[in-house]
Amino acid sequence: MSRVLLRVALAAGLPVVLVAVWWAASAGSTQTYWPPLETILRAFPEVWTAERLRGDVLPSVVRLAGGYALAAAAGVALGTVIGSGRRVRAVCEPVLEFLRAVPPPVLVPVIMLFAGIGDTMKVTVIAAGCVWPVLLNTVEGVRAVDPVLTETARCYGVSGTARLRHVVLRSASPQIFAGLRQALSIGIILMVISEMFAASNGLGFAIVQFQRGFAIADMWTGILLLGLLGFVLSVVFRLVERRALAWYHGLRTSARRSP
Repeated sequence: MSRVLLRVALAAGLPVVLVAVWWAASAGSTQTYWPPLETILRAFPEVWTAERLRGDVLPSVVRLAGGYALAAAAGVALGTVIGSGRRVRAVCEPVLEFLRAVPPPVLVPVIMLFAGIGDTMKVTVIAAGCVWPVLLNTVEGVRAVDPVLTETARCYGVSGTARLRHVVLRSASPQIFAGLRQALSIGIILMVISEMFAASNGLGFAIVQFQRGFAIADMWTGILLLGLLGFVLSVVFRLVERRALAWYHGLRTSARRSP
């Protein structure tokens, strides 16, 4: 119990310190664009009512989930194919490096020409940015599969879908989850950026509307809500990751304890 309390205290220590510093630094501020934290927190429940959460935050989360899921599926599928074949990898790597170097926000106007200004555009922008860390980490994870393990599976007659599922993807899953973790933060950024272009709802749209209406305290509440959303999604992802990679963490724990 004491270890759990210690971990909670360590995790909450830095946020508490940062909030305290922000509170002290902004107390009594009369600047228009730097309102006191007390004013922002007081405005938070007034701005983000249940109706606004349904109208702005829920659509943002749905778009993020859709784009993230598409990126995860495409990244793992393509990464497995590219990582499994040396010739395929040699052909695809120059193109992948070129496309990866293009910042996803730059593609927003181009995607708007083909997908319009609706939810399809926003989901496509999120997927286009999130797919690269998943894809590249999957390629590296598949390349790093132990050849002895692969040969052992072949000797025991494990082939086809069973080999892909139980040998290749399982061995590469720690690297795949590392890419998924990186993609989550990228997806949140692109979610906001995509909603700043010709949108009618969403968290990014609401923040821009507050800024244009000089509702600065309300704008800061949107930024705080965005940070809270990112934190919650990070915690959920960590729980899923620990459950999916329980075998991997168990092996690492056993390796550390062994003499």
